[in-house]
Amino acid sequence: MISKQWWILVRFLRRLWVRATLYCVVAIFVALAAIALDPFMPSELPRKVGTDAVDAILSIIASSMLAVTTFSMTTLVSATTAASNNATPRATSLLLEDSTSQRALSTFLGSFLFSLVGLIALNTELYGAGGRFVLFIATLVVVALIVVTLLQWIDHLAGLGRVAETISRVERAASKAYQAHRRMPYLGCVPLRGEVPDGAIEIQHNRVGYLQHLDIQALSSIAEEAGADIYVRRRPGGLCDPSTPIAGLVLRDSGATYDPSLTERIRAAFTLGERRSYDQDPRFGLIALSEIGSRALSPGLNDPGTAIDVLATLVRVLLPDAEEEEPEDHEVQHPHVHLTPLSEDDLIDSAFMPISRDGAGMIEIAIRLQKALAAVAAAAHPDLRLAATRLSKIAERRALEHLDFEVDRERLTAEVAKL
Repeated sequence: MISKQWWILVRFLRRLWVRATLYCVVAIFVALAAIALDPFMPSELPRKVGTDAVDAILSIIASSMLAVTTFSMTTLVSATTAASNNATPRATSLLLEDSTSQRALSTFLGSFLFSLVGLIALNTELYGAGGRFVLFIATLVVVALIVVTLLQWIDHLAGLGRVAETISRVERAASKAYQAHRRMPYLGCVPLRGEVPDGAIEIQHNRVGYLQHLDIQALSSIAEEAGADIYVRRRPGGLCDPSTPIAGLVLRDSGATYDPSLTERIRAAFTLGERRSYDQDPRFGLIALSEIGSRALSPGLNDPGTAIDVLATLVRVLLPDAEEEEPEDHEVQHPHVHLTPLSEDDLIDSAFMPISRDGAGMIEIAIRLQKALAAVAAAAHPDLRLAATRLSKIAERRALEHLDFEVDRERLTAEVAKL
């Protein structure tokens, strides 16, 4: 588990403008470094390298890279719009955080600034003969970098914004979060099996938002210092508001006095945002995938093939860890922090319920859904098997109410009998 500060830093570094700014700073530094290196260069270097060659090359880069950057940014915006309209708006953040797109835009913008600063320095005669030669070598490196980046960017554009590519991106995010959940379902805390003990001091958050990150280490430190047990009532992905407690605190010493300053410290461990995050929330990735499949079944798109692909993707996300038996006892790293469990029913419903509802009238979707649930039910995890079996029966009842053709009804009933 990472701390809140490290999580915020990771999220910050994923922003598009951060990498672009870094590339621009490096580009300006390289252009100006040639001035500082001029005294250290041999005097016999050809003096016309900087004026005859570099000036023309930098002019070409400056005139073309700004246009390429604008075009690339427009393409990225169009791709995110297409992904939002044809797949799900929950996938746009993954597209904006794509490393290839960020590297391409940053390279183009950095190259433009490099050429601009170089031209200014050349026209003001800040470079000597040695500085012009250094600038020439740096310009050749920048040209090679631009060519390589353009080739990668052209290949990347072939899939950017397409539904299949969007599904793959969401699958990677969902798999990462789900596998982390299977490894540490309680984030190293004590499982909260029942209700919060009577007499617990309830802590409410003073903001409304989705819990994006839960700093368990901070809560554990607070519990140790206060001599208390903290019962966390909201998992990442849950909606918090001032009317609902996010945690309960029980002092282990009945004679101790509660310090009101602990309330703000506990609230600070709950990072809220306007939208859910994939990092600690295994359900969010499953919901996003299910939304893609559900939207494909809408009358406007009418694309059952995409819904079938999503069902196969959901099975891939759920099966790798479901094949392993869940250990009876999870390692408890924070004995004074108790965390409410995430039920397997919630996971299965998030993944398959929307498709079972919107595809109930299509026999191909109903049968493929039953096959997907059968594959999940065949996994070793007992709770996941029970949840898949329960939803299979619900999906069967819903489909039978929508299917009028008797042969389709018989095919579905036969498929369910295999589960």
